[in-house]
Amino acid sequence: MTSIEQVPAQRAATAAPIADVTARMREIGAILPRQDGVAVFNRVYLSVTEELERRLATGHFRDRAATGELGSRFAQRFLDAVDAEAAGLRMPACWRPLFRFRRHPSVHPLQFALAGINAHIGHDLPLALVDTCRALHAEPEELEADFERIGELLTGLEERIREDLMPGPDLLDVADPLTHLVGSWSLERARAGAWISFRALWGLRRCGELLAETAEGIDATVGIAGRCLLTPLWHG
Repeated sequence: MTSIEQVPAQRAATAAPIADVTARMREIGAILPRQDGVAVFNRVYLSVTEELERRLATGHFRDRAATGELGSRFAQRFLDAVDAEAAGLRMPACWRPLFRFRRHPSVHPLQFALAGINAHIGHDLPLALVDTCRALHAEPEELEADFERIGELLTGLEERIREDLMPGPDLLDVADPLTHLVGSWSLERARAGAWISFRALWGLRRCGELLAETAEGIDATVGIAGRCLLTPLWHG
């Protein structure tokens, strides 16, 4: 089963409002234990989506409608993974490591956060961009400027995550492997890769089987990176 078959590549013409998406993430956060790995990522992602909602309201983006559409479709991919896990259904490979290791006592919260961001940026973002272009009958170039503005928001978030979740100086000896591990991953590189993946998928949008195979390959590759990010090493 391919990534596109697991989660449809094209949804209804109109996506859910951002406010509905943030409400759903708050519901998820209220249900899950705080230390649960999925809950850790959900809190991180909720803060991003709330900030996106605020910036949409203040006219920060060039195309408010398209950016709202992208933000909603992007978030829905994560919510689909949550729903698939709850229903016992197969989810994209990129999300399986986080859901599998979500309660592992030797995985640090920072690892959970970055593994979720890795799955969401590396796999879900390219597909959400394809969804949005299809729904709006738009070309990639029409989304590029606001994609960069969203990227600025995400980069600032990564810095806050590392500051909030990284252990303090008193734990540096224990945290050395953690520092090495998280230092090997970059949101900026992941975001750049997501745009390249999107352009490749968009170029293959009429190629059927080849499109599905490419999407599946992206999914598998992102999943491998997520599994590395969740290497058990924490003893605190």
